[in-house]
Amino acid sequence: MHIPDGYLSPQTYVPLYVVFIASTAVAVKKVEKKIDKKMVPYLGMAAAFSFLIMMFNVPIPGGSTGHAVGAAIIALLFGPWVGFIAVSVALIIQALVFGDGGITAIGANCVNMALVMPFVAWGIFKLFTRKTVSVRRMNTAAFLAGYISLNCAALITSIEFGIQPLIATGADGNPLYAPYPLKVAMPAMVIEHVILFGIIEGLVTFLIFRYFYKHNKEMIEVLK
Repeated sequence: MHIPDGYLSPQTYVPLYVVFIASTAVAVKKVEKKIDKKMVPYLGMAAAFSFLIMMFNVPIPGGSTGHAVGAAIIALLFGPWVGFIAVSVALIIQALVFGDGGITAIGANCVNMALVMPFVAWGIFKLFTRKTVSVRRMNTAAFLAGYISLNCAALITSIEFGIQPLIATGADGNPLYAPYPLKVAMPAMVIEHVILFGIIEGLVTFLIFRYFYKHNKEMIEVLK
């Protein structure tokens, strides 16, 4: 799901950089008020976990990759703004040091995976446990939070790819950036995540949530 350089036009990646920078400003203020010194190591561990799990990526058609992100479980454990910061740090390091994701696409990648995923995961969990709270329902909600949030990120990424031929073409009418239209980009991105990567994200979220619920449920932010 990491978008490389050259696939998004300035009309796309500049606004997404603005959204990312604005979100970062809000996130820093939110996290500063909420996180004490004892939680700082957990924030570092969350970023490291996301970094590690995203390194297992598989190239897919459309110029991107498929992989789990870890954003959903970080959001459930520590809150969506902490998830945003942790995953953003991992994505920036991957882009700058390992070339995994483009420099121009940092804003887009952070919006797609670090902003969309934590808040969707948080909302899905809260929605699914709104009326009935049981261990089975919470475990199911954790899986769905991971599964749905990753697929939402994949869908948004596919739209960013698919609109490029519509908004950025040369004098000859050929696309200057991602060449695939929506009818190609959306199935290419979404199908793989629906049938494989989303399930992996859901299982990772469910298993880690279940562990923390059994051993240290007091620290689970989504239950407070």
